Amino acid sequence: MDHELTERRERVFLILAGFFLCAMTLLNVIGITRFVQLGPMALAVGVLPYPLTFLCTDLISELYGRRRANFLVWVGFSLNFFILGCLYVGNAIPAVAAESQPPWQVIQLAEEIALPNGEVLSGSVELFTLIYACTSGAVFASMMAYITAQFCDVQIFHMLKRWTQGKHLWIRNNFSTMTSQLVDSLMVISVTFGAAFLAGNITLSALLVLMGSNYLFKLIVALLDTAPFYALTHYLRRYLSIDSANVF
Repeated sequence: MDHELTERRERVFLILAGFFLCAMTLLNVIGITRFVQLGPMALAVGVLPYPLTFLCTDLISELYGRRRANFLVWVGFSLNFFILGCLYVGNAIPAVAAESQPPWQVIQLAEEIALPNGEVLSGSVELFTLIYACTSGAVFASMMAYITAQFCDVQIFHMLKRWTQGKHLWIRNNFSTMTSQLVDSLMVISVTFGAAFLAGNITLSALLVLMGSNYLFKLIVALLDTAPFYALTHYLRRYLSIDSANVF
């Protein structure tokens, strides 16, 4: 029974960690390659799965404790370096000869475009060059925002858990997530588009709209995930035989 219970707990941790890392990676891979309109909110498509990371860390914090949650945050941070490394190597290796290039490798821009890093592209541009210019800066920004926001989420969650003596799940779930996502939204937008703003390629009002939309979306999702958080915590406490009120 002890072996079966240990395996059960590790499987659940692996599933939660998998969803966490998948959502975080999607943020960096598709990032700002497209912006979508959700009602009054203008959002980078990479933001859509990102709030799931906070639900996963809250569940791991509640069920497995702060050390496991912090460990997962560091694993995610290390993966950001791996993503940046792959992008750098892909950009550094010379492209194939022009006659061997597939038709989608080079695109013809109809006009100049200003990128978030302040660079301006025009004429014939490699598709990878365009993606690299958009993604590499976004990954760096998300690394800074990610490490700050995720540790903020874990620390506030456990501080509130101590203060409430393990009671009132909704308080630590909502307040830790809402605070950390505010930090994340302000940092990721300001770092990603800071160079473009300083170069005059994006206005302050547009920057504020992006920050506001980013946080509003995450705030709505944070409030909506309260019910799933309660349900999953209730079920997993029994399934894993964990008294999470005493897990710090």
